[in-house]
Amino acid sequence: MTTSRTSFVYVGLAGETAPGRPVKSGLYRMTSGDDRWELVTRGLPEAPAIRAIATHPEHAEVVYVGTQAGPYRSTDHGEHWERLDVLDHGLPVWSLLFDPRDPRVLYAGYENCEIFRSDDGGERWQQLPVTVRFPEVTVAPGANPAKRVLELAANPANPSELYGAVEVGGVIRSLDGGEHWENMSHGQYVNDDTVDMHGVLVGRWRPGMVFAIGRAGLFNSADQGGHWASARLEPLNPKGQTYCRDIREVPGDPKTIWVAGGSYFESDLGALFRSTDGGSSWGRVDMGVKPKTTMFTIAFDARQPKRMYCATSGGEVFASADGGQSWAERPLPPGATQVYAMACA
Repeated sequence: MTTSRTSFVYVGLAGETAPGRPVKSGLYRMTSGDDRWELVTRGLPEAPAIRAIATHPEHAEVVYVGTQAGPYRSTDHGEHWERLDVLDHGLPVWSLLFDPRDPRVLYAGYENCEIFRSDDGGERWQQLPVTVRFPEVTVAPGANPAKRVLELAANPANPSELYGAVEVGGVIRSLDGGEHWENMSHGQYVNDDTVDMHGVLVGRWRPGMVFAIGRAGLFNSADQGGHWASARLEPLNPKGQTYCRDIREVPGDPKTIWVAGGSYFESDLGALFRSTDGGSSWGRVDMGVKPKTTMFTIAFDARQPKRMYCATSGGEVFASADGGQSWAERPLPPGATQVYAMACA
């Protein structure tokens, strides 16, 4: 494999898998510090819907993406792609996660609440026994069933402690590397707002702290998901809620955490929130620009953490070189909307 000190930003377009929802396709790459995007889809399935991107923590040229036809891998910064051999029922991949201590170990979260694990960088995969289903989380008639593992997270201090954010189905947890799972959102709910989860993060600043985000906002747990409380972000819709879509910790700075969101799934308002005290308090960030659609994703350059990016579902991309103090627009090509994934390496 070749090595390079050039950093790239990757943006994936996709959409919902429910009937009648708009779906865009494509994977774009931009050299960090530049403003020109290029399409990098050679070897990917036709009209690739990219809902997850994971860059190798040690080899920046190695990139994995989740598509509607399973996971793919590139060993040359996205110039060429190959499909990985997973017996995955042909379902779409919604999340990818590297083990924080062993980058040979990779997890893929799927539609229909399935999770696969590879111990050799994606060559061989095994399906994990995720048996969490309704009625462990019960909502009013007509609500969505548990289906998509939108994000996976591991405890950096104990990688066998895994979490999954399920849309719709709450937060699931494994304490043994994925061999057994339990639902940390037991109970009956009036509607599916509070169990419509989009992301999960294990906070490194305080042991036992876990954050979960979803349609109804940001929640935190001080006991590994045993009990949850609302983090009370500034409400952005008449329900008194903030629709949250992504949560990221700044590399090397566990006290600083960012959340991306808006007023609803489809809205004319995009917002970023930040905590500088490990999640104890949160404030909305004045970006100096006003995103016109819901903020969907955040990415950091791990080698230069002050270099960060965010993108909206409407295809707006913003870059900051000073840790989010100031932002500049980096527009995707015309028509490139429905941003669902972003990564930098």
